[in-house]
Amino acid sequence: MSTTAKLQHFIKPDWPAPDNVVAWASTRQGGVSLPPYSSLNPAAHVGDAAASVQRNRQIISQQCRLPAEPAWLKQTHSTDIVELPSAQLDADGATTTAANCVCVVQTADCLPLLLCDQAGQQVAAIHAGWRGLAAGIVEQAVSRMQAPPQQLLVWLGPAISGQHFEVGAEVYAQFVARHSQNRYAFVASERPQYYMADLYQLARNHLQAVGVTAIYGGQYCSYADPQRFYSYRRDGVTGRMASLIYRKA
Repeated sequence: MSTTAKLQHFIKPDWPAPDNVVAWASTRQGGVSLPPYSSLNPAAHVGDAAASVQRNRQIISQQCRLPAEPAWLKQTHSTDIVELPSAQLDADGATTTAANCVCVVQTADCLPLLLCDQAGQQVAAIHAGWRGLAAGIVEQAVSRMQAPPQQLLVWLGPAISGQHFEVGAEVYAQFVARHSQNRYAFVASERPQYYMADLYQLARNHLQAVGVTAIYGGQYCSYADPQRFYSYRRDGVTGRMASLIYRKA
């Protein structure tokens, strides 16, 4: 199979990033893992065979022609963001100004955000589930970028859509307390005291509140597309997608 054909298993962000910024998002296709992790699972913490995970990481690096091994984070739904290169990888986001240093996050319903500045001098990858969003990881990410918010570009990768993400009233209350306009990102569920939450809209609200206007992506649903995407809420035991970004020298 040609490299071009294999790259059909990856999503190339549709955004006007500078030419020296390279970004990709993997799907679940094109790897070696067996069910329930089939097949391109790069996550080492979900119960998959270590050899399969390592081979899948190699496939991602080879097919995306990465200049270095990605800095695989140990994600904990925090708001911690590390500056790469770093030996400390307990974080839910990574940013760097170093050339050929690959930032990556893993998701299976949570929202991956990729960021860069218009000049292509800094990039970042952020893992934002509802906990991270409510706690302010988006605002933290923007504050860690050296360029002003008006010069940032953000791409929203594959996540669970509002049609399939039910949360309790306590989650609704946290978001509305943070930004009043967040109430429009929720629709009452059929169950009393439950809501359908739109992570994409919540992220847009938080980005716009701190001055970011160049926001792209957000048209996917990990839950509704089992052929292409892993979904923790749909399947429970499952793999992860990788969203990665780096800047060339």
